Amino acid sequence: MPYFDAASAAPLHPVARQALLASLDEGWADPARLHREGRRARMLLDAAREAAADAVGCRPDELVFTPSGTRAVHAGISGALAGRRRVGDRLVVSAVEHSSVLHAGQAHTAAGGSVTEVPVERSGAVDPEAFAAALDARTALACLQSANHEVGTEQPVAEVAAACRAAGVPLLVDAAQSLGWGPVPEGWSLLAASAHKWGGPAGVGLLAVRKGVRFAPQGPADERESGRAPGFENLPAIVAAAASLRAVRAEAAAEAARLRGLVDRIRARVPRLVPDVEVVGDPVRRLPHLVTFSCLYVDGETLLLELDKEGFSVSSGSSCTSSTLTPSHVLRAMGVLSEGNVRVSLPTGTSEEDVDRFLAVLPGLVASVRDRLGAPEPVAAPGATGTLVIDALGKRCPIPVIELAKVFGDVPVGGTVTVLSDDEAARLDIPAWCEMRGQEYVGEEPSPKGGTAYVVRRVS
Repeated sequence: MPYFDAASAAPLHPVARQALLASLDEGWADPARLHREGRRARMLLDAAREAAADAVGCRPDELVFTPSGTRAVHAGISGALAGRRRVGDRLVVSAVEHSSVLHAGQAHTAAGGSVTEVPVERSGAVDPEAFAAALDARTALACLQSANHEVGTEQPVAEVAAACRAAGVPLLVDAAQSLGWGPVPEGWSLLAASAHKWGGPAGVGLLAVRKGVRFAPQGPADERESGRAPGFENLPAIVAAAASLRAVRAEAAAEAARLRGLVDRIRARVPRLVPDVEVVGDPVRRLPHLVTFSCLYVDGETLLLELDKEGFSVSSGSSCTSSTLTPSHVLRAMGVLSEGNVRVSLPTGTSEEDVDRFLAVLPGLVASVRDRLGAPEPVAAPGATGTLVIDALGKRCPIPVIELAKVFGDVPVGGTVTVLSDDEAARLDIPAWCEMRGQEYVGEEPSPKGGTAYVVRRVS
């Protein structure tokens, strides 16, 4: 069964499995003890730290292991903010950061601090000049991911790091998605990552803090991991994480070139095979193994289940896969279509045959889902009515957009269609539909019947 969700968790690398099993026998003792077993455990821990630091590009004494990537992010943000509290209480982040960063920002706001989100372009990347403009004398910390977890867009880390350095602001980089593919550009002050993203075992993260960065670990003091990650180290998992990071890095150049070719095949062929599809994310500055596309008039959760029946494990940022029925914050920030969103992230070793079979079954599955939802044909016949109002209140994605598309051909050029909807996804999907169709999105206003009225003008 092809597993195409490596961005969520990569399969355990064979080297990680070997190292894990070996260290279960050799690394079970307390590395803080001076007896023979403790010294053996300490040697394993030190070797793992050196290997991980070499991959990160830092000194071994700048790196600690944490129970997860999320804990690394939280510890890094809280420690840096506390260490620079005399400077100010502003945290600057991009609008497409991982939820762990956004949750840390929410906690900071609740404690009386402030958070500024820098918007991104439609590709998902921040503008370095806009990021630089968000920095001021009271900014304590800035955060920028190295590459986006949902659409694969690589961020301009070097340019933003230079801006942060000029402003005297430390930069924390969340490198969870990219570290297995190569080092992060120089200039960062703190870096966080997670082993299960590169084929290591779950439950291991790492946090690197450069010497000279003001840092005050939060929570009760602990003597382990420089006080930045309290508790007994999961040494077998740490050893496996470091060993697999070294192994995937050794394979990265060749495998990245191979997987990039397969992803290019998906990016090129999906829009030709499936009508009304938007491939999102930067087409060039992106991770080699990840591609995301969105299908108009498709329920994302239903499409994922249909793909699963065919043996393909993929993920989605669609609003319909969320219990809150709100769009992915990444897709919303990019201003792209959230309907029928599919993220394909290929693990190491993915075959051409698996990708070709995915491309073979996808068009039929999309057509089947659209047919069940009563989606319109790709081309609608022109009509004569000057304005129409669609009451889609109480209906969830992608029904409001489907109903818009069904009647749009009934208004002449210059006419408008107003869609009444109380689904938050409509705020993103209706403008995205207009851009895909080359039509004018006029705007929104409160609806007298509740929800929001979205107005679209036909221009062709």
